[in-house]
Amino acid sequence: METMPHFPLILLLLMLMSFYVFKCLSVTSFVFGDSLVDAGNNDFLFTLSKADSPPYGIDFTPSGGQPTGRFTNGRTISDVVDQALGANSLPPPYLAPNSVSNAVHGGINYASGASGILDQTGTLFIGRIPLREQITYFELSRAYMVNVMGEKGTKSFLNKAIFSVTIGSNDILNYFQPSIPFFGEDKVSPPMFQDFMVSNLTIHLKRLHELGARKIIVVGVGPLGCIPFVRALHLVPGGKCSAKVNSLIRGYNKKLRDMLNQCNQEMGPETIYVYANSYDIFRGIILNYRRYGFENANDPCCGGYFPPFVCFKGKDANTSSVLCNDRAKYVFWDAYHPTEAVNLIIAEKLLNGDESASSPINIRELYDYNID
Repeated sequence: METMPHFPLILLLLMLMSFYVFKCLSVTSFVFGDSLVDAGNNDFLFTLSKADSPPYGIDFTPSGGQPTGRFTNGRTISDVVDQALGANSLPPPYLAPNSVSNAVHGGINYASGASGILDQTGTLFIGRIPLREQITYFELSRAYMVNVMGEKGTKSFLNKAIFSVTIGSNDILNYFQPSIPFFGEDKVSPPMFQDFMVSNLTIHLKRLHELGARKIIVVGVGPLGCIPFVRALHLVPGGKCSAKVNSLIRGYNKKLRDMLNQCNQEMGPETIYVYANSYDIFRGIILNYRRYGFENANDPCCGGYFPPFVCFKGKDANTSSVLCNDRAKYVFWDAYHPTEAVNLIIAEKLLNGDESASSPINIRELYDYNID
């Protein structure tokens, strides 16, 4: 009898615990994009764009520091966001064995290194999954969902899921490399190329919407003019960025944002597109790197500053690439990609920041956004 007065408290605790578990299990993420968010799809392709050998993944706790196909030393921005939203496990790569069933649990990652908005992007790397094909893979995943939950159940399920699209960097990098077919000497003007990218991406996003995507994050292209590869290619000194490259990116991002605003107006409250302003966030980190606790915002931690920028671990120190002593003090992991330390900062700002980071709402607000 003495325990009876505590029953309401115990019941309340059980309710809170079950709500927490439910909230964790309800996090579903479908990830599309390039090497910035690839979780290992390229490991299953014949491609020159791979991150399947050490020291890639050296700080990725779930794998015990072994490579997973992620193009960084630890987690990607997508990984950090999913974990912050309560995911028990990260979406597996679509091409991994037995990944199909995860479509009705935590989601799936379709991203592929070297891929782009345009089908032609990344041809020099041979194997990659262009955005068009990534969405086709999602269409197959959706068919599995319908088989499991029915059409009505699938629609309700996808209303709550978060879709993220992080792509466009490779299209722009290819545009500035005239040796690549389609992007040769006869390439179109920067404004025309920006329009071409946006119009093609619009087609892909509309297809995703037709397949049931309702909460969609579209990440703008970051300041590629500041990455070690581009600075070396254009002979830009340390502490500077390629103004030509960044100018094209800013123009593209503005047109992308305008397009997403228009989509939000046309779709109404039953669909919401969030523009993630990675350019200004990452540029701010580079300009104020010491304020964020970094010591080097010029050189890659792994692979060196000069071509071929290869990051690998050989049999001994003499055959391995140069690897910095403290990964947390470097902005760039290799010549193309940020370190996990940078990804953590970007993810936090996209999750909780104001409209200068994510608009019209941030990612945490998007997660809580209710669509009937």
